[in-house]
Amino acid sequence: MSSMYYILSLGVFGLLFGSFAGASVWRLRARQLALDAENGEKVSRKDKRQVDKLKRGSLARDRSVCLHCGHQLAWYDLVPLVSWLWLRGKCRYCRHAIGKSEPMIEATMAVFFVVSYVFWPYQLVTPVEIAQFVIWLLAGVGLAILFVYDLRWFLLPNAIVFPLIGLGGLYSLTVLAEQQFAWSQLMSSVYASAILSGLYYLIYVASRYRWVGFGDVKLGLALALLLADWRLALLTLFLANLIGTLIYLPMMAKGSVKRQTHIPFGPFLISGFILSGIFGTSIIDWYLTIALGIV
Repeated sequence: MSSMYYILSLGVFGLLFGSFAGASVWRLRARQLALDAENGEKVSRKDKRQVDKLKRGSLARDRSVCLHCGHQLAWYDLVPLVSWLWLRGKCRYCRHAIGKSEPMIEATMAVFFVVSYVFWPYQLVTPVEIAQFVIWLLAGVGLAILFVYDLRWFLLPNAIVFPLIGLGGLYSLTVLAEQQFAWSQLMSSVYASAILSGLYYLIYVASRYRWVGFGDVKLGLALALLLADWRLALLTLFLANLIGTLIYLPMMAKGSVKRQTHIPFGPFLISGFILSGIFGTSIIDWYLTIALGIV
């Protein structure tokens, strides 16, 4: 089969999984607010109204509904990107604006699937290599959910983080098996975990839980296991902080963001991880050969 066939197929799968990710964000929010209410925590009317039409059931079994009128959506209302464009971003039944975040997630996931395939730094020949690529794509779906959720509500739900840690452990195990369980590979995964999870845990404790949340610590562990390489983990840390600085420093200079403003760091970690996972090997090789002159 030609590469174009795989690219088109992955693009379609990316749209479908992106649609699932976008819907899962709101379902997770509904479950979280319901749990908060059960625990006696105050839930604002605005938050309750946003998810009031959603059921608090399984992420996989819930049927999609309009968040405004509560009408159950038919399959032709849920075709990724196409339905949103055809309906001009409005609900077919109440004509209320749907919003742009859902189609953006769908398009982003399609791009992620395709770019991951085109620029994948490893071979895709053996069953193990293909399995590693599939794990990467599945992890990307979970990370898309966390990206949006943390950006909106400053929280990284365990319902997504823990499965990602499991996927990361499976990925690290396949890499270790490929290397015939070499001690150096095992230690590389351990060092990666120390860089992306251990470091944030130290910051979490030293700052008395103010600078980063424990969700960032758990997310760092998942990302480290999915990289299974201490060099890529270090690059992820660098890129995450670089991206965060480039975005928030101009905002701080303009006064739109203050030093005391709570900033979700999960999206930056995820962005740095994606760049490192796809382009990290090339970046490291360039740095060693061009910048340092090491062949």
